[in-house]
Amino acid sequence: MHVTITPIFAALLALLFLFLSYRTIRVRGKAHVPVGDGGNDELQRAIRAHGNFIEYVPITLLLLMFLEMREVGIYVMIALGAMLLVGRCVHAYGISNPKENYRFRTLGMVLTFITMIVASFGLLYTYL
Repeated sequence: MHVTITPIFAALLALLFLFLSYRTIRVRGKAHVPVGDGGNDELQRAIRAHGNFIEYVPITLLLLMFLEMREVGIYVMIALGAMLLVGRCVHAYGISNPKENYRFRTLGMVLTFITMIVASFGLLYTYL
């Protein structure tokens, strides 16, 4: 029961989280808004990209780790981890773009939801 794939994606996602955190801090400083968003659109977008990441990634990483502990195939784990990573990158790009047309946000959420659904049902399948 070795978990070798999920930690790699956890590390990559942690780097993305640090980038989103840094960007939020930078925009906050530029806008001189220590708390809240001050009605600043760029800050609102940075806060939501950061917040949305933290709302979905931890539970999804747990699902992936539990699934990997059930000795699911390495290629399945790589595919799920890659979908989550790409989904979060695409979503962050989409929500950060002031001329957003929802295409990137939607794709990011679809990839995230597919990862969660496959991992959830995969876990249930291995236990039932």
